[in-house]
Amino acid sequence: MAMKTDVHLRDLRYFLAVAEELHFTRAAERLYVSQPALSKQIRALERQLDTELFRRDRQGVALTAAGTALLPHARHLLAAWEEGAAAVERARAARRDTLVVGMSTSLGRGGLLPAIRSRFTAAHPDVEVRLRQVSWEDPTAGLADGGADVAFVWLPMPDAGRYEWTVVAEEPRLVALPEAHPLAVRTDLTLADLADEPFLALPPSTGVLRDHWLALDERPGGPPLIGAEIAGTEETYEALVAGLGICLVAAGNAPLITLGGVTTRPVHGLSPTRFALAWRTQDGARPLVRGYVEACRRATGQAQSGRGPARTTGDARTSPTPATS
Repeated sequence: MAMKTDVHLRDLRYFLAVAEELHFTRAAERLYVSQPALSKQIRALERQLDTELFRRDRQGVALTAAGTALLPHARHLLAAWEEGAAAVERARAARRDTLVVGMSTSLGRGGLLPAIRSRFTAAHPDVEVRLRQVSWEDPTAGLADGGADVAFVWLPMPDAGRYEWTVVAEEPRLVALPEAHPLAVRTDLTLADLADEPFLALPPSTGVLRDHWLALDERPGGPPLIGAEIAGTEETYEALVAGLGICLVAAGNAPLITLGGVTTRPVHGLSPTRFALAWRTQDGARPLVRGYVEACRRATGQAQSGRGPARTTGDARTSPTPATS
């Protein structure tokens, strides 16, 4: 006689717990269900199979011949299902995409990064966003070596033809100097006032970006004396405190180095600096790159067409106000 075969995995899991514990109360505790509910479910399984699986008497609970016969198959089926579920999870995890965001400085700027992340995650909930902190020695913040998919960078970028970007902030360049420096008493300085001062410089590998932070195109006279090279915020602060030189800094980054003993002053007539989200030109059509750029534009209040993010290259001069949430 054929028996019904639509037994649920839950029923087999309940059966296995009772078969291994040979005690309904302990089995119920193991399963986090009530003892009456477990007993009811086991009786329903027995009716479905049209046979008793357990013998219940004053001596306790014992497997019947049918229960003993079912036990190894129940174990096998449950183990097979767990293996199957694990395989599905592994496949899902392998399919889950990752977007790496490079940066060389803490963004700050009114919660810009969380604002972009929340918008991107809403559109791509299964994508993992990883942040990659990169030394100042790499002005592309990981784009050049392929370690980042998109990156927050300062313009200009070396080898700019390889990249596209959208400007997220345009900020004044201030001069950072020790509080005890004679020029610190002035409230407004010019590049001419700084001409004879030793400067802190980015590593030579940063190319045009090093020149930008030395203001080579705008300073009067020749290039400055280099007092020290710096490749990180802490190095910059220590060099300033030690009196090794002064340096230009974006207004948004000033709080990172104006700790004890360091201050900043405006530099009259100095052009601003631009902070941008950049990506490799060849990756501009990638959906996740486009999605992150679009999220960035929305977070910074930039208009966006429905056909995907427009590309901003060269010396684009948009200067949106960063989001505050």
